[in-house]
Amino acid sequence: MGNVVGNESRTHDPPEVLARVTEGLELVDIIARQMRRQFGPHVHVDDLASHGREALLAAARSFDPDRGIPFRRWANLRIRGSMIDSVRQSGNLPKRVYRKLRAVQAADLVHEAANENQAAAPPQGSAAADAQLGDQLASAAMAMALGFLAPRRGEAVETAKDPDHSPESNVGHAQLVVRIKTAISELPDQERTLLTRHYFDEVSLDEAARELGLSKSWASRLHARGIESIARYFKRARIDG
Repeated sequence: MGNVVGNESRTHDPPEVLARVTEGLELVDIIARQMRRQFGPHVHVDDLASHGREALLAAARSFDPDRGIPFRRWANLRIRGSMIDSVRQSGNLPKRVYRKLRAVQAADLVHEAANENQAAAPPQGSAAADAQLGDQLASAAMAMALGFLAPRRGEAVETAKDPDHSPESNVGHAQLVVRIKTAISELPDQERTLLTRHYFDEVSLDEAARELGLSKSWASRLHARGIESIARYFKRARIDG
């Protein structure tokens, strides 16, 4: 565990926290290797694992077993999120890798909020669980689409072109941006501002939450709610079309 569980942790952290950290060490290595395969030579396993271990310790300390979420599921998304943030901050990623990172991170945010909601109000019966899973997957897919559109800081999302795509694909990209912005404009104020700041102004979700005076947990839920509304908007458009 190196410096992540150093003398200070052994002194101040209770045994159950250290047990969770020990349980999650293998998970950190697994996720780091998965991300290396996903994103190629632009990420380094040792760097990913270092950030992942820090996130593991934070997750072990904040974990609440009474919520009914298994620790590995709780820790998984936080470890991945920390690793993705560390890669994005490197600043020299190819556009396609940057967009893929944003897409994965956006989907993870949806899944994290779903875990919280399911812990607070488990679905009643298999039909409700299936419907809830369908909505979650649709929202995750929409979040990934938004993540792929996300510009770098200072780049206009409407005019951002991918050199690896054809002119027709870039036109389709611009049209999709217009439709998504229309869907976002119909959201309630806080959801609209949160998604606009995060996806179009390149502000982290935590930073956008602070601007709005929201807790991290509530911002996560508002983000998922907004994404779900956008997914429904596109579903209605397909049916009406």
